[in-house]
Amino acid sequence: MSISESTARRYELQDPDVRLMLLVRDDDAAAFEELMLRYQRRVVTVLEHLVSKRDLAEDLAQEVFMRVYRSRKTYVPGSRFSTWLFTIVNNVASNARRSLARRKEVQVTSSVEQSGSQPANPMERIATAASGLMPTRQLDKSEMGSIVRQAVESLNERQRMAVLLSKFEEMSYADIAETMGMSVQAIKSLLSRARANLKEALQPYLQEGTVP
Repeated sequence: MSISESTARRYELQDPDVRLMLLVRDDDAAAFEELMLRYQRRVVTVLEHLVSKRDLAEDLAQEVFMRVYRSRKTYVPGSRFSTWLFTIVNNVASNARRSLARRKEVQVTSSVEQSGSQPANPMERIATAASGLMPTRQLDKSEMGSIVRQAVESLNERQRMAVLLSKFEEMSYADIAETMGMSVQAIKSLLSRARANLKEALQPYLQEGTVP
């Protein structure tokens, strides 16, 4: 889709990160370094939630920024820089997860056979773990963080990405829709289902005062 000069100019005026990327387009190494400083930790955080491995997330973050650099000469601002960047993050994460899924097919089958009666559904695993807690004991901050992380990881790929962009990047429905290549209404429905799934996963911890 072509981007009009007026649209590109509007984003250039509104978004300082767009202006940095335009400097990168002109081979300004300092501008690229500044963008990496601004976004590297955020990109790694989102990727870690998506692929569940810190070392892999760091490797994928490097790939994301390499893609940014390689595409610099064709860059035209048609959105906020963060929206454009996290579109790349979404694509890189999707490719990585597909690759991981292919490699783990045999391992997962073997693990399920060996685990006996352990629930296979992530939601069931969370509920099972919750049932073992003393209902009146208050969860500390680290425990609650771990529980919420597990709940987020139980979401499917699209729901998880939408939640992460909404929570960590504080993106609007429109920006999330553009990042994920979906309509605004589809994103609203996706986030609604994600929140319902999270509520279900966390419900055991919301009962009997286990969560402050």
